[in-house]
Formats: sequence, C-alpha cells, structure tokens
Amino acid sequence: MLRALLLENLHPLATAVLEQDGIEVVTRSGALDEDELIAALDGVHLLGIRSKTQVTQRVLASAPGLQAVGAYCIGTNQIDLAAAAEHGVVAFNAPFSNTRSVVELALAEIIALARRLTERDRALHQGVWDKTAEGAHEVRGRTLGIVGYGNIGTQLSVLAENLGMSVVFYDTQEKLALGNARRMGSLDELLEVADTVTLHVDGRSGNAGLFGAAQLARMKPRSIFLNLSRGFVVDYTALREAILSGHIAGAAVDVFPEEPKRRGDAFESELRGLPNVILTPHVGGSTLEAQQAIGQFVSNKLRDYLAHGSTMLSVNLPNLALEARTGSHRITHLHHNTPGVLAGINRTLAEHGVNIDGQLLATRGQHGYVVTDVSSGLTPEVTRELETMDQTIRLRVLS
Repeated sequence: MLRALLLENLHPLATAVLEQDGIEVVTRSGALDEDELIAALDGVHLLGIRSKTQVTQRVLASAPGLQAVGAYCIGTNQIDLAAAAEHGVVAFNAPFSNTRSVVELALAEIIALARRLTERDRALHQGVWDKTAEGAHEVRGRTLGIVGYGNIGTQLSVLAENLGMSVVFYDTQEKLALGNARRMGSLDELLEVADTVTLHVDGRSGNAGLFGAAQLARMKPRSIFLNLSRGFVVDYTALREAILSGHIAGAAVDVFPEEPKRRGDAFESELRGLPNVILTPHVGGSTLEAQQAIGQFVSNKLRDYLAHGSTMLSVNLPNLALEARTGSHRITHLHHNTPGVLAGINRTLAEHGVNIDGQLLATRGQHGYVVTDVSSGLTPEVTRELETMDQTIRLRVLS
C-alpha cells in the first residue's frame, strides 16, 4: 500500500483526497527537523509539508522510496528542488490557491496602518480614550508601490485601485500592467513615488537582503512598509531603526528569517513592541478557505502523479498533463536530458516486441520525462533494461 506523511497541520481535505484513492495517510501537527524527517520517511512514498519542514539533499538521499513532495503553500525554497529531481522525486506547490487571502491581509494592514488603528486599539485596551485624527489618513489617493508583480501583486494591484489608490510596481521580469498600474524601471524609481510599499517577491536566493537600510532611506518620509513575502528579504534591524526615527510611519510583517516550528513556541524579533507595527505569524495564506483549496489542489496533484504520471505544474520536473492510460501499462521514465534517450527506449521496446499505443516527451533543463503507453509484452526483462540505461533517474510502471 502507498503511504503518505502529512506535516504541519494541513487541512483535513488534504488527507481525504489521498485516502479516497486508497493511500494510507499519517499526519503530524508540527514540522520535523532533518533527523526526525529521515526517520519518519521510512516506507513513505508521498510527503506533504508547509513552510517549516526542510527537505534537504540528505533527506532525499535517505528516502529512496519517496516519490513526490507536496508543498501546501506557495513557496518551495524549503525543498532542494534540484536534488529532488536527481533523486526522481517530483515536487508540487499551490501557486494560486491562497492568493486572495494574502491580498486581503495586505489591504487590511494597509488601511489599519494608515489609520493608526494599532495605537487606537492599544490605548483603549489600556483604558485610555485617545480620540484623535493625528497621523490618520485615508488610503484613497495614496500611491501603492508593489515590489513583485506576480499572482499576489497583480490581484492586489486591481483591488487597491478599486479603493482609490494609485499603483506603481517593479518586477525583474516583463509583466503586463493591469488597470492603470504603472511599471517602474527600477526599485529606486518606485521608492521615490510610493508612500506605501509592499513586498511580494519569491524565495529565490537572489532576493536575500533585497530591502535594507539604503532602500528604507529612499522611501518617502512617513511611508508605510509591508513584507508578506520572505523573511530573509528584509533587514529588520534597519527597519526597526527607520520606525524609531519616524522615517517609516508604520509597518506590517508576516514573515521572519527564523520562525518557530510549532504553534505556541516562543517568538523573538527586534520588531516587537514598536509603535504602529503589525506582526503576524506567517498567516498570509492561513484562512480556512485558502487552506481547504490548497489541501485539495496539492493532494490532487500528488494523486494524479501516482495514478497517471502527470507532472503538470510540477516545479522541478518537465510538465506533462496526462489522463488515464490508453494501454495495459504506462511506463514513466525520468532521465537526464541527453541525445538518444527516446530512441533508446523505443529500440528496447521494439526489440522485445512491445507495441506502443501512445507516447509523450517533455524536457526541462537537465531532465527529460517520457511517458509511454503499451498494450502487451512488458516483461520484467524489459523494465530492467530501461532501468539500467545510463540516463535513467527513475522508472515507474503503472498498471
């Protein structure tokens, strides 16, 4: 029986989808460290995680039975994707399912910071009636600068315009501007005109330290700053200094360089206790609606890979969208992308009298993925020959 290990409090639907396909599912509430994960993966074919569990080269090398990893979130920097591909492990994420939840949180925090609701709330909880308009502003008419114009950035752009904000954005890639949003030629250009800046970049290593003292200094005085992307992107010591000096009027932070692994663990940050600062524990996508959608989406991808070999929307292997097989057997062959692999596969099949009903090939960088449906004649000898090809990474036969 196929077994799945799901960590970090995934939505129950993630379990239900897999169990409906006859997969045995084990769940754990928190993240695991490297040694714990290696021990837990014994006999496991599917792994489901969120952002805390690190799937390293050592983990992958120690889990030969692992076939797929599902990141039940947007980011995949917690997975060594290159090592996963080399070990024949496909990885999926949920690039769209929690977009709306992150956008709504960003909008709520922009309004709360502009109105300084954090300070009004704190005063009343302390028994002080601090009714004043001092420092409070409408967001209508303000200029929102979005750094990273992907799925989240574009949807935020549209909704912010509906609130009456002007939108500028910066992205290292060419992106279509939606509505009246304007593309800036550089990050510095964006910082010169925006009075609210929000980061929505991905987790690639090149984004480390993207926003530090120099960028904060370039922001307009009394601006608002948000980071709902990755903790390592921002120098939080510099942000603290900018808030205490009054240069930054307010900030919202949802992600941190070091985050506790389990709910209830202690949390430390140089941003704690600062005025008009909203700190949230990496909950941008943590709504019931988003977690349900993510649970269903990623588990469906894992199920389809096991059942049909489909790698569509995989983040580390060539993408093939596959339905139920047309023949008696389906051979999936992940290999190093070198000339002659397809010819070698077909030659082996022909030499053994195996007729091909259908075949698809996709390549992605250093890897290729061939899926072949055959009607009959697939013997253990044939599969052994395919497995022992020099380029083979992983061969699976679906019957």
